[in-house]
Amino acid sequence: MLIQPVVLSGGSGTRLWPLSREKYPKQLLSLIGADSLLQATVRRVEGIAGAELAAPMIVCNEEYRFVIAEQLRLMGKSGPIVLEPTGRNTAPALTLAALAASKNEPDPVLLVMPSDHVITDVAAFQRTVRQGAELAADGAIVTFGITADAPETGYGYIQSGADYPTRSSLSGEARRIARFVEKPDPATAREYLAAGSYLWNSGLFMMRASIWLTAMRICRPDILQACQSAWDRGSIDGEFVRVDKTEFAKCPGDSIDYAVMERLAVSGGKATDAAQSLPPGVVLPLTAGWSDVGAWDALWQVLPKDGAGNVSQGDVMLQDCQDTLALSEGRLIACIGVSDLVVVETADAILVAHKDKTQDVKKIVDSLKKQGRSEGSIHRKVFRPWGWYDSIDSGERFQVKRIVVKAGGTLSLQMHHHRAEHWIVVRGTAKVTRGEETLLLSENQSTFIPLGTTHRLENPGRVPLEMIEVQSGSYLGEDDIVRFEDLYGR
Repeated sequence: MLIQPVVLSGGSGTRLWPLSREKYPKQLLSLIGADSLLQATVRRVEGIAGAELAAPMIVCNEEYRFVIAEQLRLMGKSGPIVLEPTGRNTAPALTLAALAASKNEPDPVLLVMPSDHVITDVAAFQRTVRQGAELAADGAIVTFGITADAPETGYGYIQSGADYPTRSSLSGEARRIARFVEKPDPATAREYLAAGSYLWNSGLFMMRASIWLTAMRICRPDILQACQSAWDRGSIDGEFVRVDKTEFAKCPGDSIDYAVMERLAVSGGKATDAAQSLPPGVVLPLTAGWSDVGAWDALWQVLPKDGAGNVSQGDVMLQDCQDTLALSEGRLIACIGVSDLVVVETADAILVAHKDKTQDVKKIVDSLKKQGRSEGSIHRKVFRPWGWYDSIDSGERFQVKRIVVKAGGTLSLQMHHHRAEHWIVVRGTAKVTRGEETLLLSENQSTFIPLGTTHRLENPGRVPLEMIEVQSGSYLGEDDIVRFEDLYGR
């Protein structure tokens, strides 16, 4: 049996601001351990007993493509990266993945995983996935319900129904899906917990590629048609699979749950009229230390704590504190005599919040965006396919950046209408194209790029190139770039 891991990486994770930003969302961050959440998602499927694994397939926003490709490369992994020109929610994303998988292999079983969840018991996860694979191979659409251990109001729920008959002893806990319910109020959540038949909705799924396409043909033929048209007019660019932007823009947005899963529910053990012609919907209970890390309080719950319940990362000093989360990316955080707080420091923003109010962080992000402030969408440190830059200072008519170009990295051949640039090499070797000239600069050497001059920066060496760039001019925005050549197709 071939299992095709499909990692959906389209979320923005705004409730984990200021670490997570729209342009660099939480799945790309190393919040728990050395791996990013995306890397941990890919890694946790390795070694599933009795199953053959295909290379991981990532479905992501086009803007994240180079960072994701680099994170896979650092793991020694490669696989198709399907690019969405614009976000259309999870049902179109999975449909693109099913179309891609059906082109390469004889109808593999898709293991569909959000890229930004945490699972601490990988062995338990793999055992349950193995059970789900048996069910999916036989034609079912399987979802995994998290065994509830608290009256949680932040999750949707799945009510499990009658036993689902299977040929395999591995799948003995399988149940038909009775219904999906939205996030409950506290009283209803307590009723669900007491009933014992309600599971948290995990967003994890398994099904054959052909089964998903059949379900979409029945439930949402409009989405399937738009995705098929975008796929047929798409292209392959190395590991990147590009669908047609114009056709995909016509695709309606919908989630996997709303598009298909809710229509698979049964009532009183009998399939509804809507579900009779669809593949069977099955839920498997999963107890594996799962969290969607949807907000700072959820991250606090899964991270190791000291004897007073505190979590600290980075340069942090705590005195007489309890149940507090303090994360520093650079500057010292000192907390004295506080409890149940979240304190997060980044280069350009500091968040202080009570743990009970962390769901409201999204309101701050919304306000930043309405005010047109960059902190709502992008970090001061910005990643590019060639490396990264950090805007370390700015003022009227000037800006200072620290630039790091990875070995072999090449910036585009470009020109600016409104600014000149001074480049100073701090470490490594820079190959500079300046008009008709080509220069090689080493440490402590510099050059000047006049306004309107065509130029390019390359790192021909084997170590990272570190530079300081001083910009001066009447306009210093990133959109003042005219590109003539670019290796990365921007």
